Amino acid sequence: MKTSVCPMDPNAPPAQAWTRAAAHALALVRTGASAHAADRVRAIACCVITVVAAGAVQTVAAQAWPAKPVRLIIPVAPGGGTDFLGRLLAQKLGENLGQPFLVDNRSGAGGSIGALAVARAVPDGYTLIVGYTASHGINPALAALPYDPVTDFSQISLVATATNLLVVNPAVPAKSVGELIAHIRAQKEPLRYASAGIGSAPHMSGEMFNRMAGTALVHVPYKGNGPALNDVLAGHVELMFAALPAAIQHVRTGRLRMLAVTGSRRVPQVPEMPTLSESGLKGFNTDQWYGVLSPAKTPAELVTRLHREVIRVTQTADFSERMQAQGFDVIGSSPGEFRSHIVAEVAKWRKLVREAGIKAE
Repeated sequence: MKTSVCPMDPNAPPAQAWTRAAAHALALVRTGASAHAADRVRAIACCVITVVAAGAVQTVAAQAWPAKPVRLIIPVAPGGGTDFLGRLLAQKLGENLGQPFLVDNRSGAGGSIGALAVARAVPDGYTLIVGYTASHGINPALAALPYDPVTDFSQISLVATATNLLVVNPAVPAKSVGELIAHIRAQKEPLRYASAGIGSAPHMSGEMFNRMAGTALVHVPYKGNGPALNDVLAGHVELMFAALPAAIQHVRTGRLRMLAVTGSRRVPQVPEMPTLSESGLKGFNTDQWYGVLSPAKTPAELVTRLHREVIRVTQTADFSERMQAQGFDVIGSSPGEFRSHIVAEVAKWRKLVREAGIKAE
């Protein structure tokens, strides 16, 4: 007789593993012949031991984590919003857990270099990434990548979102989104909008605006947000979908005029400013987002532990206040919610890339 083998997945959560093992053992008892009772007992014992061992190993590993420093990859260069969020999160996690969270800035290819490093890392909880709109949303829509933004990662939590502002140089007479659209359509020469480069969030915001408003703004890409914003301030380019922290100071001094926010809801920094969706472009939303991920196949108990620790940070007043001061809206989602968010984002950007004919550099 062929000895039965327990259909046990060592990486499955213990509760799920127990269910499978129990069902298998019951089937053996019901269907086996008495002559093979010893085989059945051994098979049942195998199932139980495997389940207990697997569950115990995963639980102990999750409880012991972190037993050494954790590497947090931030897939952009130092400076800017993504780096600020990652460093603040690393600081708070390190303080709470008694182990250093070492920041590793792996910039390049719109975050794809850092993302690939994490996708290929050992799924032991000691290599994490701050994934964001470009690395796990826009880039997969623009080109074939050596990683899948969903299946090659274990999602931990969507930490925060941030919105851009639609700002114009004061020489543009429009004082609302409706007036801007009318002004654009009335011009013999097309107006231009600046961005941090092809595939950046400001670029995609401009393309979505064109599609939804029926306009033909001309995209002028720059190497970074700073040079782009400087040319809008100088009047060389008429408008930009600019990051809130960088643009708001110029709005307050009158060097830029703000017409709307690009996210799904109003923001506390400028509560009087409507969203583009409220301004006639129903459904417009180009929120930038940031979350924590680990390599795929990170044990479920460890994902739960990681999620609990990230949420513990996001719920503190100090973290929330410092994030809000930089233009972020703290979220703190479940792993499942974060996974669904990434799936929806990739689909949204792929649709826009296809319809607008956007090509990667």
